Amino acid sequence: MIAVKQLEIGYRKGKHPVSVFSNMNMSLDAGDLVGLMGDNGIGKSTFIKTLTGNLTPLSGEITLNGKSITQYSAQELATQLSVVVTEKIGGFNLSVWDVVAAGRTPYINIFGKLSEDDEAIVIKALKQLNLLPLKDKLIDELSDGQRQKVMIAKSLAQQTSVIVLDEPTAFLDHSSRHHLFSVLKQLCTEQGKLIIVSSHDLELMKTYINRSVTMAEGNRLEVL
Repeated sequence: MIAVKQLEIGYRKGKHPVSVFSNMNMSLDAGDLVGLMGDNGIGKSTFIKTLTGNLTPLSGEITLNGKSITQYSAQELATQLSVVVTEKIGGFNLSVWDVVAAGRTPYINIFGKLSEDDEAIVIKALKQLNLLPLKDKLIDELSDGQRQKVMIAKSLAQQTSVIVLDEPTAFLDHSSRHHLFSVLKQLCTEQGKLIIVSSHDLELMKTYINRSVTMAEGNRLEVL
C-alpha cells in the first residue's frame, strides 16, 4: 500500500536543502498497525509531514497504491490518507459534530451538505470514540483529551485507507489510551486499514502494534 524507496527527508533553507534523515526504504501493507519510534529530534515529524504531502522529499519517493504522493492533488490525497496531529485546536464556535463532520469534506457535494450516509458515518465515528453524548458541545468547552478524541473521530469519519497519528495519546488518560489503541487495532483487523502511529508510549506499542519502524542516529532505520 505504501512503499518508501531511497527516501531522503528534510526541508529547504532558501535554495539549500537541509537533510534530516536519508536512505529510507520500507513497505507497509493494508492491515498493518505500525509503531513509528525514535528519539526526539530524529526526524519522525519530518517523515510524517513528507508522508502526508506537507513536505516534498529531498530525493527518492513515497508511493501510495503505486502512485507517488507528489502526484496526488490535495483533495485526492484526502480521500486516501488522513492525519491527526497533537497541536491544540481552537473551536471558533464549532461543535464536536461540526468538527467530526468536516472529515466528510472530500466527499460532499458542491453545496456542502451531508447526505444521510454521511451523517451515519459521522455518528459511527463519534460512537467509536465515546463522543456521541458530547456532539453538541463546543470544542472550546472540552478538555485537551476530549479535543484529541474529536480530531481522531474526524479522521475516522474521513474513511481513508491510511491513517497517520502523531502522538495521539498525548492528552489522554490511561483507560482512554488503551481504548484508542484497541479501536485502531480493530480498524486494521476488520477493515484492512494501514495505521501509522508515532508515540513514545512503549507499553501501548508492545501491546497493540504488529509492525515497527525505528529511526536512530546515523540514518539507521529498523523495520520489523
